[in-house]
Amino acid sequence: MRLDDFDYPLPPERIAQHPAEPRDSARLLVDQGSAAPLHRRVRDLGEYLREGDLLVVNDTKVIPARLRLTRETGGAAEALLLEPIDGERRTWEAMVRPAKKMRAGEELLAAGTPLVRVLRRSHAGDTMIVELIGEGDPLALLQAHGEMPLPPYITAPLEQPDRYQTVYANLPASAAAPTAGLHFTPALLAQLESAGVRTATVELVVGLDTFKPVSEADPRHHTMHSERYRVPSEVLQACRDARRVVAVGTTSVRALESAATLGAAEGRTRIFIHRPYDWQLVDVLMTNFHLPRTTLLMMIDAFVGPRWRRLYDEALREEYRFLSFGDAMLLDRSLN
Repeated sequence: MRLDDFDYPLPPERIAQHPAEPRDSARLLVDQGSAAPLHRRVRDLGEYLREGDLLVVNDTKVIPARLRLTRETGGAAEALLLEPIDGERRTWEAMVRPAKKMRAGEELLAAGTPLVRVLRRSHAGDTMIVELIGEGDPLALLQAHGEMPLPPYITAPLEQPDRYQTVYANLPASAAAPTAGLHFTPALLAQLESAGVRTATVELVVGLDTFKPVSEADPRHHTMHSERYRVPSEVLQACRDARRVVAVGTTSVRALESAATLGAAEGRTRIFIHRPYDWQLVDVLMTNFHLPRTTLLMMIDAFVGPRWRRLYDEALREEYRFLSFGDAMLLDRSLN
């Protein structure tokens, strides 16, 4: 396996800068196996799901985790909080810039007031451990000083922060949204439920691998960072009882397959899904279009095989919108 196997040309104009409005008006490329895919809208999803299917979504909530700060010397700094290390959400693993210049004990300022203290480098070495030192509740501090952590390829301002949040988001935890879920509306979820499609929630806190590129020529040597997941026992049982398990987004896949593979309903996972992979639970996947040369694209390859390239070529030809605010595809691994 070579990293070049997962490359494809992505013109900058195909990267969506704004979410579709309304949410479920985004386009949906429906996989038909060896036949030509169908071009629909997310609001048509019910036509391709069946009574007895179980729709599984990741209900993690994005926090305003990007902090634009000032060093004591007056220089600019930035901290992207990735995951809390303590229950009080005071100590975090973070990506800090400029990383090479930071020293242990340095305090970073927001509006002239100390907000973040750099404690040390993490064990992995590519992140830091920092402490929120401002007065008040940590999440309130982030609401006051933080920004929604949009990926770097989205350069347009986000006028409505809740558009980088799913309608079913629950516990504040993640530094990135489970973006396939951004397409759902309460009305669409109600329509699916009335058609006999149940919905279940899992949690996977989106971690560093969302931001870290693959650099190994053989991507199987890529080191995955661990992420926290939770799959309630009743959801695992519902998956086993369902006609088909339809995962919304790659994060839902990682949570489900981790629980099934590790035999633990919650914990931390470093699961790296690439071919060959013995799928345990997920039958159908709804996902956005991913960056080239990424672990997410390798998961898609493990799910539907080499036809992912034909589907991506079709989407580019038909001017679909790509990445976090882009359109979606519905993949069925049982199709030939």
